[in-house]
Amino acid sequence: MKTRYRIDIEKQTNTHKVYLPPEFTPVEKIAFGNKIVDVESVHHRHNWIILSEAVQKELLLPDVELTLHAFTDKETLFIGPLLGILTSGFTSYLVRPLGKRTSFFSKLLSVNKLVGALPFVFAEEHIHWEEGTITGYFYEDLQWKTREVPFPSVVYDRLPNRKTEKKEKIRKLKQRLQSDYLIPLYNPGFFSKMDIFDRLQQDPIASWYLPETYPFSSFSLIEKMLSQYGHVYLKPENGSLGLGIHQIIYDRVNGHYYCRYRDEHGQKKLMKFTSLEYLFKKVLSKRNLTRMIVQQGIHLLRVDGRIVDFRVHTNKNERGEWQVTAIAAKIGGQGSATTHISNGGEVMILEEVFANEEEVQTYREMLSNTSLYLSKILEKHVEGIIGEIGFDLGIDKNGKLWMFEANSKPGRSIFKHPELRDYDVLSRKLSLEFGIFLAEKAIMEPEELFK
Repeated sequence: MKTRYRIDIEKQTNTHKVYLPPEFTPVEKIAFGNKIVDVESVHHRHNWIILSEAVQKELLLPDVELTLHAFTDKETLFIGPLLGILTSGFTSYLVRPLGKRTSFFSKLLSVNKLVGALPFVFAEEHIHWEEGTITGYFYEDLQWKTREVPFPSVVYDRLPNRKTEKKEKIRKLKQRLQSDYLIPLYNPGFFSKMDIFDRLQQDPIASWYLPETYPFSSFSLIEKMLSQYGHVYLKPENGSLGLGIHQIIYDRVNGHYYCRYRDEHGQKKLMKFTSLEYLFKKVLSKRNLTRMIVQQGIHLLRVDGRIVDFRVHTNKNERGEWQVTAIAAKIGGQGSATTHISNGGEVMILEEVFANEEEVQTYREMLSNTSLYLSKILEKHVEGIIGEIGFDLGIDKNGKLWMFEANSKPGRSIFKHPELRDYDVLSRKLSLEFGIFLAEKAIMEPEELFK
């Protein structure tokens, strides 16, 4: 789908004709999403495609101004792609169909004209299996509309959380779309921290960037790591937004243990204890420790006494290749164990963190090259088709780079920085452009996707 064409509708005609620009070969069928209609093709001298109203209605092609990708294969004209974005949590109000997440999806769908695709949002309850249609939510002219459309050419997984993802009906839905309808689905799941570390450990270069990380097993494991590193982080295996993270510090001079964390009310806490057992009893007794991981503490770079780490977004582009979309520094709040915005953190660009242009360029290249390498390694070792990753990386006081986390559905808080808003648009654009790449791949080289 390399070239885009305006799609016009010839009104008040019941013929099944398609008018094609001169560069197209004759076709006998036209496909939109998973819908295929028999047609008679006629060439004309213009550089746009005209469909009869009868063809448009049979295809369930929305009657709006469209510029879409088009190409022919095996005497079939493919137009689109129709790109379905799978999520959940719809409300009954069309003004805000996805509650607080409505803004994200309206922005995502708004880049459709930049990429030449027709994206829509849907949930499991909007699929009509017997009819082969979906009630899709489209965002046009600053408002939401619903339309009946065919099954899409490709599906972008934007399920909001692990709980929804693990539901049996969601698992079966994904499996059915891929196996019965040969619809490629990308970004198929949330990453598990420990699983990602185990997979990256298989690569000798990737493993060099990983801090020691283990599932919680005993106090003795933490004691051993504290004696070696001075501080460790205790994190939920499947946590997000910095919730539930505890920094445990050992003071070798007086033998005291400190714990820095946020309580259930969001208040920052720093508490001192005479023993590790007492710390766990007072702070972590209500935690399910079997779902926690222990990670080596790193002595990170600091800005005005506050810790700094980095978020790097990578995306697959319209050629199916990894590229870096955005890099930002996250500065921890005063007295915070993490750099999350919800913990009082602040987003900065590299130029605000480093003293000169040479340093900025050095660290930008280091962060970019490492993130691209890790993206390629993860792609090899993780099931499904990955389209985007958000890396949390740190640089220690000796200039060594570390990877703390990789997120398959990264948050977007860094894009609130005024200097990163263009990269916000770029990341959304690439999310859909990779869908276009997959839609073409599913037609031209299906054996590559459905092995």
